[in-house]
Amino acid sequence: MKILITGATGYIGKRLIPLLVNQGHFIVCTVRDRLRADRSYLEEDQIEIVEADFLKPETLKNIPKDIDVAFYLIHSMSNSSKDFESLEEKCAENFKTYFETTQVKQVIYLSGITNEDELSKHLRSRKNVEEILHSNHYATTIFKAGIIVGSGSSSFEIIRDLVEKLPLMIAPKWLHTKTQPLAVRDVLSYLSRAVGNEQLYNTSYDIFGPEILTYKQMLLQFADVRQLKRYIITVPVMTPKLSSYWLYFVTSTSYKLATSLVDSMGVQIIGKSSDINTVLEVKPISYKEAVKLAFEKIEQNSIVSSWKDSMISSGRLKNNLHKYINVPKYGCFKDYKESKVTNSKKTIDKIWAIGGDNGWYYGNFLWKLRGYIDKLVGGIGLRRGRTSTTELHAGDALDFWRVIFADKSKQKLLLYAEMRLPGEAWLEFVIEDDILKQTATFRPRGLAGRLYWYSILPFHGLIFNGMIKKLTEV
Repeated sequence: MKILITGATGYIGKRLIPLLVNQGHFIVCTVRDRLRADRSYLEEDQIEIVEADFLKPETLKNIPKDIDVAFYLIHSMSNSSKDFESLEEKCAENFKTYFETTQVKQVIYLSGITNEDELSKHLRSRKNVEEILHSNHYATTIFKAGIIVGSGSSSFEIIRDLVEKLPLMIAPKWLHTKTQPLAVRDVLSYLSRAVGNEQLYNTSYDIFGPEILTYKQMLLQFADVRQLKRYIITVPVMTPKLSSYWLYFVTSTSYKLATSLVDSMGVQIIGKSSDINTVLEVKPISYKEAVKLAFEKIEQNSIVSSWKDSMISSGRLKNNLHKYINVPKYGCFKDYKESKVTNSKKTIDKIWAIGGDNGWYYGNFLWKLRGYIDKLVGGIGLRRGRTSTTELHAGDALDFWRVIFADKSKQKLLLYAEMRLPGEAWLEFVIEDDILKQTATFRPRGLAGRLYWYSILPFHGLIFNGMIKKLTEV
């Protein structure tokens, strides 16, 4: 079958694509920016990359008409826009309008469980999208999930941060809210096995794990898997705003996403039973099993996708990476260093492993201090780390940077700063004629930007000199 995937660079989309390819399907991936598509897709005969933005109907003409099945995986969990609900509504309407002109037979939508009378604004929006997607032209299959647990998922990483950093937690009362966590592998089983299944046409199912747990129980079971002793005290006086700050300062989440999560975590998420597990022959695994499997992936350095690489974790970057790939030359301050390279492969491997747990090779204390300062002023800090310890791709998050361009064959890596700055900053590494050229570029915004550059100039001299020496030493 010819299958279209929206949200192809997202957490679920990136995991679903190879699964469907292995099943023999031809996949059309829609992305707003071709640079963000996985480079391996370009070498795959069964995958076609199409640039399309569902907020811009004129771009949808790029999508082929002969689609059999389409996955709708577009969500705006951390969109800070006050009218994000109308944006999600517009995306769904544009999707429906276009696909009613195609040959598509089935649209599969991954939504959220919405059985309570009082819903968060994000769950209300998901429910509204469900209603919009219904059509007389094609059949819809809707799966409604709660908390998804897997390596790189936002819920998994936030719980991991809390458990591994805090022996004692003074936590909000919403930790007593009940939910039914579901392993990401089971989510993918439901989605992939629903393709072309006429028995599921025009149906909606809640999908959930085998246990009903509170968030507090999830934290304690996570700690048990990690063999850590943790104590949790819940207090009734923590406001939603304080709860958001609590998540923001302790975990790697952005404040926008923290606010959205707190809004949703006050809502009980319990699914309605059905025969979907029998129909698709899926037996959901327990929460502890899901956590154990996630850590196996982490230990093998084989995390396929992470919420951190999604633009929901971005501090300032918009979706179009092309806008930032040409480093400005005028009106900028530059710190340029170069050094002779005696082993290009070793240097490139070091560059591709920079950041995260590996650090920045020199002056890591200063890098961490800059991360703490960024967090204090509302930035993203260093806690995002990186998804893989050895691989980098355009669009990946790298501490408080975003990868704009990464090509080992061209021996070039370009990063764009997402920390809070009175201006814009780029960091570029390129090897030419056995010379490593390392350039930090800063485009200041007003007087504050210029004062900022001169205030950190002494530290740049120390950090960047030390870093290039470490990168080129044998």
